[in-house]
Amino acid sequence: MPKTFQQKLLFALIAIGLIALGYYWNVRLDFNERQLKSQTSDAIDFYVVNAKSTQYRVDGSLAYEMTADKLEHLKASDVTLVTTPDLYFHRENEPQPWHVQSVHAEVAPEGKQVELIDDVRVARTDAQQRTLLLNTSRMTVFPDKDYAQTDQPVKITEPNGVTTAVGMKAYLKDSRMLLLSNVRGQHEAR
Repeated sequence: MPKTFQQKLLFALIAIGLIALGYYWNVRLDFNERQLKSQTSDAIDFYVVNAKSTQYRVDGSLAYEMTADKLEHLKASDVTLVTTPDLYFHRENEPQPWHVQSVHAEVAPEGKQVELIDDVRVARTDAQQRTLLLNTSRMTVFPDKDYAQTDQPVKITEPNGVTTAVGMKAYLKDSRMLLLSNVRGQHEAR
């Protein structure tokens, strides 16, 4: 074989080797990147469609019933994303449950904190069948403490009037609310 042909063949083999090495390197990097992305906080390790949950108290009485279109659990943060939660919360010594709804919710690990997001609606009917309706855009609930709060505008509608405010602290066990600022009310005298 002529020397120039041998040189061309050697260069061709080296070029093919470099191309193969480059291809291998890129494929391996791409695989590693995909593996890293699957381990980020956005990685969902399980989900549930058309979820339904019922919880009872220690004495056997009904605590709550919840349905949702979808639950997605984020592996890294242990947060559960809930789509259209619909909750009936049965309070002790109250004849009617509280009805809580929102477009989305984020549940912290162990359910210690629940962030209700977008079109939050809380309805409660008392023993005289009077309904109180609370609307806001976002609310943080601490179930273990029977406490909820928001810094967003709040609208409370009752049979005899409407109250609006910005910000609220709700002490659920005491059935007491503190409206924080810009409180306005329109009530019908009977």
